[in-house]
Amino acid sequence: MKFYKKRSLVAAVLAAVSSMTVFAEEQKTTEADAVTLPEVKVQGNKDAGYSSAVSTSATKSSATLRDVPQTVNVIPEQLIRDQGARSMQDVLRNVPGVGMSSGDGQRDQVTIRGFSAISDQFIDGIRDDAMYYRDLSNIERVEVLKGPAAVLYGRGSSGGLINRVTKKPQAGDFGEVTVTLGSNDLKRTSFDVNNSLNENVDLRVTGAYEDSGSFRDQGFVERSSIAPSLSIKFTEDTKLLVQGEFAKDKRVTDFGIPSFNGKPVDVPISTYYGSGNARRDDYTATENASLTAAFDHRFNDALSVRNVTRYYTYELDRNNTLPGGTVDTATLTVGRSRGQVTREEDGYFNQTDFTYKNALGGLKQEWLFGMEVGKQNKFQQFSNKANIDRVSIFNPGGVVPRALTAAEIAAGRPADSVFKVLGFYAQDQIALTPEWKALLGIRHDTFKQDTHFGGAATIPAPLSRTDKTWSPRAGLVWQPSETASYYVSYSKSYQPSGESFALAANNTDNEPEQTENREIGTKLDFLDGAFSVTGALFNLVRSDIKTIDPANTTVLINVGEQRTNGLELTASGRLSHGWDISTGYAYLDGRITKSNSKQASPQTPVVQIALEGNRPSLTPKHSAFVWAVKQLGSGFSAGGGLNYSADRFASQSNAVVLPGYLTADLAAYYRSKRYDVAVNLKNVTDKKYIVSAHGSNDNLLMPGAPREIQVALTYKF
Repeated sequence: MKFYKKRSLVAAVLAAVSSMTVFAEEQKTTEADAVTLPEVKVQGNKDAGYSSAVSTSATKSSATLRDVPQTVNVIPEQLIRDQGARSMQDVLRNVPGVGMSSGDGQRDQVTIRGFSAISDQFIDGIRDDAMYYRDLSNIERVEVLKGPAAVLYGRGSSGGLINRVTKKPQAGDFGEVTVTLGSNDLKRTSFDVNNSLNENVDLRVTGAYEDSGSFRDQGFVERSSIAPSLSIKFTEDTKLLVQGEFAKDKRVTDFGIPSFNGKPVDVPISTYYGSGNARRDDYTATENASLTAAFDHRFNDALSVRNVTRYYTYELDRNNTLPGGTVDTATLTVGRSRGQVTREEDGYFNQTDFTYKNALGGLKQEWLFGMEVGKQNKFQQFSNKANIDRVSIFNPGGVVPRALTAAEIAAGRPADSVFKVLGFYAQDQIALTPEWKALLGIRHDTFKQDTHFGGAATIPAPLSRTDKTWSPRAGLVWQPSETASYYVSYSKSYQPSGESFALAANNTDNEPEQTENREIGTKLDFLDGAFSVTGALFNLVRSDIKTIDPANTTVLINVGEQRTNGLELTASGRLSHGWDISTGYAYLDGRITKSNSKQASPQTPVVQIALEGNRPSLTPKHSAFVWAVKQLGSGFSAGGGLNYSADRFASQSNAVVLPGYLTADLAAYYRSKRYDVAVNLKNVTDKKYIVSAHGSNDNLLMPGAPREIQVALTYKF
């Protein structure tokens, strides 16, 4: 599949930037000729604190969090800015119950409540499951909706989903440019410019450019992004928002270090086990482009409609050398693999939502009736040679592996897949009494997958599967006062075979896996809503998991089960005396309760380890964080935080333990009308630790960054 569609979309996005600029100049000229208006400057609210009262992810409306019978964690822009976060991994440290995954060194990936969230990324409520690192320059806040969310979002979301909310055009003229410098040759520039062309048209453009090094040998990051958006208000009741985005990212494909005797090998954290020429042999390059149009119309106070269409393209060129083979305890070497991965995607999603408010039977209700139509074309080709060589486990020595042969490359059979979804959903938020509220919802999906194979050798027959599923949600909220809310809820989602990947011969006949979540919780507000405390107890069970058939190891059967019982607590907002605080704690009791599958041990002598009874990978039983900033007056403030994780297992084999760790960060700021200066000192004690791992391989463990300093200077205009 050639990527002509992607090139066309890139051109369209760049053309949008140009046309918006021309349109801006034309509008300014017209307005100037008509009448001279007094200058109005509206600055985005950069000091709103860490508390958020609303979320768009939970109900597809601006529902107050206290009315939502489900856990929703919101990471606001101010917290992202104060921590100097530059990646989704940095942001998601502020969410209890999240475990870090290395994502094959090519993408953002985490686990939520013990379950992989590899395909559970969204942007403004639209699926964004392409596999890349997401830049934060266009992000206003990040919302994590915990537990199954298929009632509104379709397939996936066992432990939860991640929704990035973008920056939108606002009324007024304002802008800023930020330059960030720091350890490991960090160099980054970002900008955010908003312009009101007239009282009905607003334009905003954000972007970033980064060219940085790494604490890892041979590591580097080169990335850029630009995101123009235009908001048009035709009338008070009719609005259109058009958004474009184009991003490029290139970096070393880093899989980390191997294990030895059940724990990470004891080597300097900079030790790289890939090729001695990583820039040539071990790089990942991605390009992404998207164009989104959102149309809103209000017929009257009771009825409104919203239609959103998003078209995207994505391209991946990944090359890697990784220490994923077995560790030989006699020779003290580890086997390396050499691989190439190509992905090309394009697709669209269209969502139409009708919101209707009434008082049927004397009960105030807000109905949501929606439909989603989507199609994704996904091409993939994997070429891999396992055990291409072996290197010393304690001193890999920068050995350059041989190149893959033409036959080895050709063995990576290309696959073209088409995913089509048609979903209908309905939701009702009911005020039963002033103290009691209910949320009911249901969705029906038809999800069709088709995979066709290529290659010069004998071509396998095409594979196809269609699943039709129902996904319900129900919750009851009791609010005895304006500051206290208690709830119970139930939700369900499904995970089809393939899901976001090509179908395979051993999973085409498998029914979708099912996830159910039962939860009770509380949400309490203090200090007139400036400070909030939440708590949730939950039981999350994924059943019908595909596992090996003991009678035929080439076949998968739906008999596996995994569950997590847990407790999550958060407290965030603004206290008196100028304190902003965000803190959280999670207890996750995860277990693989049913499985026929086994996994090979990571070192000799190799044995097969049964998975049943083990803990899920990358899921600490205890984790916690706290971040606090104190306003000191005259524009100065200072603060810092702690991040704690108990021990985790590198994979479901539970053969390798990643030790628990505690890291500390410090920060200081000076903020004025025109300038901001922020200094972030991360990992103050220079703690040596493993921050993430692959999740299914015991010899791919990612060290955490050592002590680092970064300085950001922002000019506002």
